[in-house]
Amino acid sequence: VHETFARDPRFDIILLPQNVGKRKAQIAAIRRSHGDLVLNVDSDTILASDVITKLVPKMQDPAVGAAMGQLTASNRSDSWLTRLIDMEYWLACNEERAAQARFGAVMCCCGPCAMYRRSALVMLLDQYESQFFRGKPSDFGEDRHLTILMLKAGFRTEYVPSAIAATVVPNKLGPYLRQQLRWARSTFRDTLLGLRLLPGLNRFLTLDVVGQNLGPLLLALSVLTALAQLALTGTAPWWTVLMIVAMTMIRCSIVAFRARQLRFLGFSLHTFINIHLLLPLKAYA
Repeated sequence: VHETFARDPRFDIILLPQNVGKRKAQIAAIRRSHGDLVLNVDSDTILASDVITKLVPKMQDPAVGAAMGQLTASNRSDSWLTRLIDMEYWLACNEERAAQARFGAVMCCCGPCAMYRRSALVMLLDQYESQFFRGKPSDFGEDRHLTILMLKAGFRTEYVPSAIAATVVPNKLGPYLRQQLRWARSTFRDTLLGLRLLPGLNRFLTLDVVGQNLGPLLLALSVLTALAQLALTGTAPWWTVLMIVAMTMIRCSIVAFRARQLRFLGFSLHTFINIHLLLPLKAYA
């Protein structure tokens, strides 16, 4: 990248003396920037050619501090896992973020494609750089924390579904679970910070944040209760199984209808990963 663009006058390449992590690299670039808007793009992400022209109109409102685009998996066809993750991204963007944007507060403007108001960033950089958790400097969850800081400062955060960014996703379970562990820790940590914001935001966002954290807990309790019934009474917990299957199929059917894509019926397979792998991982996180 350096060899390709170093002599191009449109680019200012910053080479840090050592790998100091994403957050400090971001901060170094922001402090050297001079435009009104800053676009953050992860190194494994390819932007559609019209991303900037789609995001900029949202930022013309001075009350908006950040806006994110829609994420897709650039390597979707690699494996069954990448296909599931691509559908998971669609759900995260077009259900969760889209709903939050209706109320002016996307709770996490994702790192692969997010535009920020530079004046707001400069105001928040010291807080962003000096984040500690349990006495240690934080080195994960940069996008979620920066979004929370934007909301705390009184800015709105938005989602633009037509601004498409394709990013590389894990194609094996090991890297996927390590990614999910980082994300779970980030979610739990910054939810604690975000709780203070909720009284000043729309009531839907309180319901959304509480639901996102209680949902996995209730599912875990259902699974544990079913296993206890099987162990203690020797009877199959059919009602629990039927309820989980029914909720899974209803959700996937609604998404398939909204997206006009039958492939979302296959997202029901994600329920097995969720119950057997992601729930224990979230407990560990």
